[in-house]
Amino acid sequence: MIENVDKLILRLILLVGVCVLVIVFMAQSIYQLEPCILCKFQRIPYFAAILFAGMALHIKKADQAGTRKVIGFVFIISAILAFYHNGVEQHWWSTVTSCGETNKFPQSFENFQNQLMTKLPKRCDEIDWTLFGWSMTIYNILLSMTLGVVCFSGGLFYKMFQQNLKQEN
Repeated sequence: MIENVDKLILRLILLVGVCVLVIVFMAQSIYQLEPCILCKFQRIPYFAAILFAGMALHIKKADQAGTRKVIGFVFIISAILAFYHNGVEQHWWSTVTSCGETNKFPQSFENFQNQLMTKLPKRCDEIDWTLFGWSMTIYNILLSMTLGVVCFSGGLFYKMFQQNLKQEN
């Protein structure tokens, strides 16, 4: 029965990962919310979770419980990355990436002209959209932590449920 719980959790991860990426790409293409480099980095764990969950569900001899735990680590790392990005947005620290870096001094007049014509990358400390005063990074922290906890504790909830059923009978 624990195998069924693992499959259920992996299907949930697959569904949530796809939904998150659809929402993100819709926000980018339909609502013209331009992502910064850290926003793009925060998509990688969802792609990885979709890949791992899909492979574990379709390969018969895959260790689904082990895959679930690996995906749990991926989501914990995702929450840390989102927390880092939130710190950049709140100006708690500066970013180590070149988010919208404008301090490049042109070496020639042609370089200067090229810099004038190129679009600057989106700054990582600019917040384009909030809901109830929270940026997307906060929602990513909460979702990533929740999915990480679900991945790590999925079998535990099932065992507790089974023990309660045995005690009642």
